[in-house]
Amino acid sequence: MKVAGCTAIVTGGNRGIGEAFVHGLIQAGAAKVYVGTRSLDGAAHLEQQYPGKAVGVELDVTNEAQVQKAAETCSDTSVVINNAGIHQDQTLLGAPDLSAARSEMEVNYFGVLSMCRSFAPVLAANGGGAIVNVLSVAGILAVPAMGGYSPSKFASRALTTNVRAELADQNTQVSCLIVGSVDTRMAAQVEGRKESPDTIAKAGIKAIEHNIPEMDTDPFAINMRAAIARDPARVEKGMAAMLKAETLSTGR
Repeated sequence: MKVAGCTAIVTGGNRGIGEAFVHGLIQAGAAKVYVGTRSLDGAAHLEQQYPGKAVGVELDVTNEAQVQKAAETCSDTSVVINNAGIHQDQTLLGAPDLSAARSEMEVNYFGVLSMCRSFAPVLAANGGGAIVNVLSVAGILAVPAMGGYSPSKFASRALTTNVRAELADQNTQVSCLIVGSVDTRMAAQVEGRKESPDTIAKAGIKAIEHNIPEMDTDPFAINMRAAIARDPARVEKGMAAMLKAETLSTGR
């Protein structure tokens, strides 16, 4: 599939990796990009920068009515970027209640599922298209310090595989991105080297155009996958030690 000429929707498209996808898709020749955002004001700067090409859409992925309305409104969509995510910075047992873990699962898993379900018929009507789920190293490596975020990304990785199988007959390609350390608001407390969101968007566009089922987007993600393969027990111990660390660091 080629990005040039496509119409895409990006959830959480008003900042961070999502905003980088909006820039990257338009610069790669996308005809239109719907900027999914919980408040339309969040997309105003992109609409001003790309008049007629960036179009704000009110979209909270945990609101099924809004997701379905977006699918009806954005009926010309051929690429879906499921980027919206949340990290509540609570451990599973240390949190005062289950609300943090539930919200992470609602956004990071059920939100992705809702988008896939609602937009699958849209993509079929437009020739098949592509879905890209923006995941994390925390989806291939359990990170106790990240609490419910890590399990939600594991779940979304399995979802990606299942949805890929279900949509194969309608010629919809489904990919996921394994993202390492990126310079976004979510990773503000992480020290060390962090990649630009643009790097992730470029990797995502490559995944679309080359139909790559799962792609490590940056050196940190690549190195962590290799470390898991070499010595998973050692990596698990290292992740457990992070529970007592005063700061989180990429180690670079």
